[in-house]
Amino acid sequence: MAVHFHEEDLPEGVLADGPIAVDTETMGLVTPRDRLCVVQLSDGQGDEHLVRFAKGSAFDAPNLKAVLADPDRVKIYHFARFDLAAIQYYLGVMAAPVFCTKIASKLTRTYTDRHGLKMLLSDHLQVDISKQQQSSDWGAPELSEAQREYAASDVRYLHRLREVMIARLQREGRMELAQACFDFLPTRALLDIAGWGDKDIFSHE
Repeated sequence: MAVHFHEEDLPEGVLADGPIAVDTETMGLVTPRDRLCVVQLSDGQGDEHLVRFAKGSAFDAPNLKAVLADPDRVKIYHFARFDLAAIQYYLGVMAAPVFCTKIASKLTRTYTDRHGLKMLLSDHLQVDISKQQQSSDWGAPELSEAQREYAASDVRYLHRLREVMIARLQREGRMELAQACFDFLPTRALLDIAGWGDKDIFSHE
């Protein structure tokens, strides 16, 4: 198991075929304001790849964009809505098709309101990850080893967690409903970017 750090793009051919786990680190939670700093990826084979974008980056990352935009490769996220918007806004690609472990949790773990990644990994995989670096400065000129490990841990276990969530969705008869939600997430991200992030356009109001 190794964490590989790359500047501005992903080297060609470093990921195995099949689904990839994806996460992002940004300067904050307002996508047009808070720039994309890091994209994390894992093919589930034991290594993680972190692609860092410096201040002023043109986000020219052809290898990374090709992987993210590949329509035949499922991207596994935890809270895909945010990551999809960040990737679309800064890299200009829609990183779909999608599996979102947070939505899967909300559809199956209806006995709790705790759907964070740390809780899911603890409950289902008996893995404990630290979230201490979550609110650290991802735009710093140098990322600390603690930041790099935090970023890697956010994608390290998503393949295994997806399998658990698929089993739960099938058990509860909600796989089709979940897939419909996953298919809508790119549109939900585009609505967020366009300014409808906090408005329910489906409500009667």
